[in-house]
Amino acid sequence: MTGRPLAAVAAASVALTLVVAAPASAATPDAPEEDPVRAAEYWLADYGVEKAWDTTRGEGVRIAIIDTGIGRGPVEFEGAVVGGTDVSGVGSPDGRTPVGAVDSDHGSWVASLAAGRGTGPDAGMIGVAPEADLLSVSVGFGSAATTSFTDQIAEAIRWSVDQGADVINMSLTTNAPDWDESWDDAFLYAFENDVVVVVAAGNRGSGTTRVGAPATIPGVLTVAGVDPSGKASVEASTQGITIGVSAPSEKLVGVSADGRLVLWNGTSGAAPIVAGIAALVRAAHPDLDADNVINRIIETARPAAGAGAVPDPLYGYGLVDAEAAVTADVPTVSANPMGSLSDWIRLYRRAQSDPVPSRPTEPVEVAPLPPADAAQRAASPLLPSRETVLYGTLPLSVATATAILVALGVTAAVRRIRLASRAPSR
Repeated sequence: MTGRPLAAVAAASVALTLVVAAPASAATPDAPEEDPVRAAEYWLADYGVEKAWDTTRGEGVRIAIIDTGIGRGPVEFEGAVVGGTDVSGVGSPDGRTPVGAVDSDHGSWVASLAAGRGTGPDAGMIGVAPEADLLSVSVGFGSAATTSFTDQIAEAIRWSVDQGADVINMSLTTNAPDWDESWDDAFLYAFENDVVVVVAAGNRGSGTTRVGAPATIPGVLTVAGVDPSGKASVEASTQGITIGVSAPSEKLVGVSADGRLVLWNGTSGAAPIVAGIAALVRAAHPDLDADNVINRIIETARPAAGAGAVPDPLYGYGLVDAEAAVTADVPTVSANPMGSLSDWIRLYRRAQSDPVPSRPTEPVEVAPLPPADAAQRAASPLLPSRETVLYGTLPLSVATATAILVALGVTAAVRRIRLASRAPSR
């Protein structure tokens, strides 16, 4: 099973300074000029993130970014990354060396959207949860790894949980609905340890027409993508019944591993926006378990204009609203609204069957067999045997002798009668 991060590399290669300019109305005599980078992050205002910051910025929450690694250099990550590891076999032990010739910046772009620190109080790329901590888990895709993709993901999840992750972001896909059985235990490990797992839905532009694993795994919060107007993205999203919510996936700002700012598209960016919102909810409501964190996000999502139903295969439960997710009064639930992986495993992996009769543990005594007949020496078929003499020759001889005696007696009697008939008369 192979996988690739969900990034529109062609769009992402465009430098921010070439495509983003400060709004013409930003500079006025009474107001300072707005930072063009912050101005480009339209989702901060449009999706309630800035208002959610009045309550929390995610302090104390830990987000694991399972991706190609978070670069060491950018100032936006200073103080944000508190730990890391490499599961690809080709990165550095701390997970901070980008992996992959093509996708090496992907992990840094994702991390900057989730918890980038900016370059100043009101400048530079800032993430949705700018005070949350980050864990960098570097994975390799295809030939950029010495370990299979399946094994990497299982190990990455377990490591993240063991390091105290509250939220795991996975901006990657297999482009197939099924997943390796080894992932069952890995994802269960995360759910059983109260971790929110956020996964990208995939992009039609990269060939994903339907959501693929891990977005199909019950219990994960799958994120679809919309354009800046809130309409389902044609290229930078996909559809499926497992989609939970939608978030921006076009014209996203990202910090590369070397510090360059880029614009890029894809649900790879929509997912960390939602992962950041999950961190805000966990910080604001530390008493809530992962199931209720997910429930607050989907229950407070705004209806999408193009949605035909709720949930909708394009938008899920709607467009995320960070402020409402943090502040709204939402009743608690007792189960994950995105499904139960343990139930799925029981039904499809380990279906119940009739009990197999147990074998006796005590030894069973068996009656001894009767003794075998004594072996007899082989005889010539031309010579009489005991049986042929006893049951054949002897009876036949007796019968023959008897018949002869009878015949002789009859003959003698006949002769006497004849002699008597010839005697002279007197």
